[in-house]
Amino acid sequence: MAVREGLLPDRYERPLTIGRGGMGHIYRATDRSLGRDVAIKVLDDRYARDDNIRGRFTREALAAARLSGNPNIVTIYDVGEHLERPFIVMEYLEGGSLEERLRSGGAVPTRQALDWLEQAANALDAAHRAGVVHRDVKPGNLLLDRRGHINVADFGIASAAGLDSLTQTGTVLGTASYLAPEQARGERSTPASDLYALAVVAFELFTGHRPFEADSVAAEAAAHVTGEVPSVCDVDPDAPCELDPVFAKALAKDPAARYSSGAEFVAALRASLEQAAGQTRVGALAPAVAADAPRRRGWLLPLLLGALLAAGVALAVVLTRGGTPNAQKPQPVRVTTAVKTVTAQSSTVVRTVVTTAPAPPSTSSPLTTSAVGGDPVAENNQAWSMMQNGDYAGALPLLQDAQAQLSGQGSLAEAYTDYNLGYTLTQLGQCGEAMPYLERSWALQPGRKEVREAIKQAKKC
Repeated sequence: MAVREGLLPDRYERPLTIGRGGMGHIYRATDRSLGRDVAIKVLDDRYARDDNIRGRFTREALAAARLSGNPNIVTIYDVGEHLERPFIVMEYLEGGSLEERLRSGGAVPTRQALDWLEQAANALDAAHRAGVVHRDVKPGNLLLDRRGHINVADFGIASAAGLDSLTQTGTVLGTASYLAPEQARGERSTPASDLYALAVVAFELFTGHRPFEADSVAAEAAAHVTGEVPSVCDVDPDAPCELDPVFAKALAKDPAARYSSGAEFVAALRASLEQAAGQTRVGALAPAVAADAPRRRGWLLPLLLGALLAAGVALAVVLTRGGTPNAQKPQPVRVTTAVKTVTAQSSTVVRTVVTTAPAPPSTSSPLTTSAVGGDPVAENNQAWSMMQNGDYAGALPLLQDAQAQLSGQGSLAEAYTDYNLGYTLTQLGQCGEAMPYLERSWALQPGRKEVREAIKQAKKC
């Protein structure tokens, strides 16, 4: 939308309204002197008459200008006043904002989300080292340049070390959907508040939803203070549950319990996703998956394929969730390649990663250990196929041999083999012998529903 003449200095031609910030309008114009497009933020007329707010606006510009050398922070070109209205001239970024991307497409691919978060974290960490707190981190302030890289914009309610506070304690600033609990309570913001908001943005990138979405602004702000952090896979069934411990820490109510930097937070996200993708010492072999097995959106596909190729294994990948076993239709657990243990929360998050392999040999006759070459992972997987067909007697020697080789390793392969062996013994009526293996599996992966149900079943028989 065109604007009235005289609003900006003559140097800036053909101004068009492109947005509105917390304290004024934002225009796109052409800098006649340098021949480039710029974005210009002008303090709203109703605020310009207040000397205190005008001073705050100028301090904003000075704080942001100190950060302009960072590749992921919007560059400030000029600061001044025109007709008693302060303005800031910034680089114009044509790629839009993350808010627009999320509104149009929801959750984004994992690799892209990680790249964007890493770039935003780089900007915030640099600002924090310079003594600047952003205070309003949200998708609308994360702008994309022509290369698709993130640039953090609008340090409009930032506070700079050595300068007067931009707000008095007790005043809530920022956008309610991304407010840290301390901000929602009206307390002073810190770098930890910015990192909390970045974690909310990350949650939204991975799931397409904010963690505390509510019907009203007040309800959402209150949920940041008192609400429990939801599981990402409850919000979006296709999202990787391995991220839950990371978000539990990043969105902690106590600022001191959060990650100490944006880089640390993104590294934790990346590590969890890599673990979910199968980068563990357990081999990548697993039993075949039926051709009509449900395929998921492919959250971890790029990372998982990288891990498999590095191991020299060219396999198609699908993700699936385990079911609850029962006597009529057993659901033994395949060997997985991902586990994330979080001591602080005393919980383990496990996702089953199944790779497509050649169809297993016919189970019309019992398999022996030699049929799979003594590899404990292969033995477990062959036994799993037999258990699916109800051949527990044939599966038993395979599982016993695999368990003997894996015993004491503390690996996920051991945990799943212990579960399959305990479950098989239960189906064969040897419940007393089954309990030690099931309990060992539970100790290696506490919280696993299938193991808990198998223990209950063994106690009843």
